[in-house]
Amino acid sequence: MSIQLYCFGESGNAYKAALALELGGLDWVPVKVDFFGGETRTDKFRTHINPMGEVPVMVDGDVKLTQSGVIQMYVAEHSGKFGGATPEEAREVMRWMFWDNHKLSSQAGMTRFLMNFLPEGKRPADVIGFLQGRLKAAYNVLDTHLDGRDWIVGDGITNADISCCGYLFYPEPFGFDRADWPNIDRWLSGIETLPRWKHPYHLMPGSPADRA
Repeated sequence: MSIQLYCFGESGNAYKAALALELGGLDWVPVKVDFFGGETRTDKFRTHINPMGEVPVMVDGDVKLTQSGVIQMYVAEHSGKFGGATPEEAREVMRWMFWDNHKLSSQAGMTRFLMNFLPEGKRPADVIGFLQGRLKAAYNVLDTHLDGRDWIVGDGITNADISCCGYLFYPEPFGFDRADWPNIDRWLSGIETLPRWKHPYHLMPGSPADRA
C-alpha cells in the first residue's frame, strides 16, 4: 500500500515532507486537506488524523507521523538518502533542520500567510515588517553558508536542503527575491535540476488558483 501524505499545496511544511518522499523514490500518494475550508480545525481531523490540527501527516501502514522533520527522518531511514554520509554529517543535517524550523520556515510561513492569505484590510503591517527583518537575517546566514557550496551539508542533497528550501519556491510575495541572494539562487537552481523535483503546486493538490 502506498504511503499517504495528508497535505495541501500551499503548505511549505507539507512540501518538505512531500519533496523528501518524491526525491527519495518512495511510493506515496497525497491526500488533500482542505485547510482553508477549516478541515484541520474539525473534531474529526483532530481525533482521527492529527490532534495538533496540522499538516503534514504521513501514514504508512500502522505508522503515523506528524511534523515535517520527523517525516523527513523516516524517509531517510527507508530510502538510505538525505540523512548525511557520516555521524558528523548527520548531526550537521539536524543542526540546519533545527535552525530552519526556528529561524527560517517559521518566519517565512507566517509572513507569507499574513501577506497573501488574510483579507487585505487585516494584514498587520508592523508585524509583517518585523518578520521580514528576521527573515532578511536568516537569508543572510544561509546565503553566506552557501558561498562556495552546492549543498548545505556534504556533497549532495540532504534533509538540511529539503527543510531550508521548503518555502523558497513559492511565488507569493513574502520578502524573498532570489535575485537578491545569489548563493541561495544558485542552490535553489541546483535543487530544481534534480530528477523527480517538482514545484509545490505540482507536487501536492491545492493552490491559490483553486480559490480564485
